[in-house]
This record gives sequence, structure tokens and C-alpha cells, in this order.
Amino acid sequence: MGRPPREREKGRDREERDEFIDKLVHINRVAKVVKGGKRFGFAALVIVGDQKGRVGFGHGKAREVPEAIRKATEAAKRNLFRIPLREGRTLHHDVRGRHGAGKVYLRAAPAGTGIIAGGPMRAVFETLGMQDVVAKSIGSSNPYNMVRATFDALKHQDSPRSVAARRNVKVSTLQARRPGGDVEQMAD
Repeated sequence: MGRPPREREKGRDREERDEFIDKLVHINRVAKVVKGGKRFGFAALVIVGDQKGRVGFGHGKAREVPEAIRKATEAAKRNLFRIPLREGRTLHHDVRGRHGAGKVYLRAAPAGTGIIAGGPMRAVFETLGMQDVVAKSIGSSNPYNMVRATFDALKHQDSPRSVAARRNVKVSTLQARRPGGDVEQMAD
């Protein structure tokens, strides 16, 4: 029959761990003052991705740090979504995102540029598997707002294939209309 149920679960859990990488972005400690003193609680912000175009973030709260991280990781795995990447390394087009007072600008970059981004945004791009991007955060430096603004920008990312499907044209026709494309060369 194979392995006992517990060992099968451990194996599945190990495969799941290998599939995703997670990055802890921020831990917040809060104190509740009670009669006997202070009770501490912790909140964690975690980003999870497979480095192949899927990424998500989660927030978890608990009395202990490891428990908060575990809850945040589970929440992040539930909120995964796919981002289209050009050549598997950068964005298809420049995009801006916003959440609250946090604003971010993401720009596609040529090969070899690397990830030029700070703090929480860098964690998102690394777990996403993006290799070349230039990002700028304007406004709030709160990690929660920066991550949510980055995800807002990434959700507005469109691949040429999805745009062509929406317009009912072929991808080659769509890309021929771009400056420097085939249409201008035929006019010469």
C-alpha cells in the first residue's frame, strides 16, 4: 500500500515547500496593557511565490512570532495569482499602482539590469521570479501599503496575448503596429 498516511502528508508538505519560496517582509509587535502588565502580540507580513510568475502576500496575527508567520504564509498561499512576464524576466510595459498613500511606479528594464527596488517591493519581485525591473516608491513607506500598491500595479499588467485576444486580432498584427514594428518598415 505504500507509506503510512502521516509520511505521505510529510512528503506532500515537502513538495509544497520546494515549489514556493517565502519572504518575511515585516513583523509588528503590539502591546495590550492589562492589569498584570503588558500582553504582546505579533503581526507578520509574508510574500510567497514560485519564481515562475505566481505570487501572493498574506498577513497573520498571533501571540507568538512563529505562529504569526505560519498564518501569514498560509494566507499568502491562498491569495496567489499569476503575473505575465516578458521573456520570463521583466514586465511587458510600465505600470503604476496605488494603495492608500502608497504609490509605486514599475518599469520594464533591459536584460542585465537586475532588481532595482527597495525593501518590500524587492521581496515581491524576487519571489515572483522577475530578474530585471526598475521600481520607485513614492508616498507611504509603510510595508503593507507598499506591498499592496505593488500588487495593484502587477494586477494591471497585460501581456500582448491577452490584449490581442481582447481585441480579436493576432499577436503579430498587434506587435506590428508598435513603433519600430513591421508596418513602418513596409512604408519605406
